[in-house]
Amino acid sequence: MSIDLTQDFFALFGLPRRYALDDSALEAAWHALQSQVHPDRHAHLSDVEKRLSMQWATRVNEGFRTLRQPLARAQYLLELAGVDAGLETNTAMSPEFLMEQMEWREAVEEARDAAEVAELEALHKRLLVHAREVRGQLAAQLDDERDYEAAADTVRRLMFIDKLQQEIDEALLALEN
Repeated sequence: MSIDLTQDFFALFGLPRRYALDDSALEAAWHALQSQVHPDRHAHLSDVEKRLSMQWATRVNEGFRTLRQPLARAQYLLELAGVDAGLETNTAMSPEFLMEQMEWREAVEEARDAAEVAELEALHKRLLVHAREVRGQLAAQLDDERDYEAAADTVRRLMFIDKLQQEIDEALLALEN
């Protein structure tokens, strides 16, 4: 058993370095690698080999978590391309996007304050559709156009959308209790 701990996650799983990813191929590759590197399979070996097995298993799990999540996968692709998405420092967004975010947040806040579960659920569905559209843009920017600067901007937009999705989920959970 030999896994190169320096290869990127796409190479580790034998997948093309693309945002648009075959989830079932990722899952199958993860299971295959897990069966090779799981520490229980190496319990009878020396301490050094057990530690190496643990490193392999950790790397495989980290890669799976990264590639499985669309936002994390996009950030990872930008990192591999040498692009700093400026996620912590670059909060500059287009006025249109900021206005859209304000409208979404106001709608969520109003629905939450009025305890309108149906409205929150409707907002949730609309936001899911919007997020799917933005992920489609991101796939085009990363895979087809290789426009990493635009993709970095789209990743920041997707982060806002994911955060708003969480807020809606939390509001729905709070209203259920």
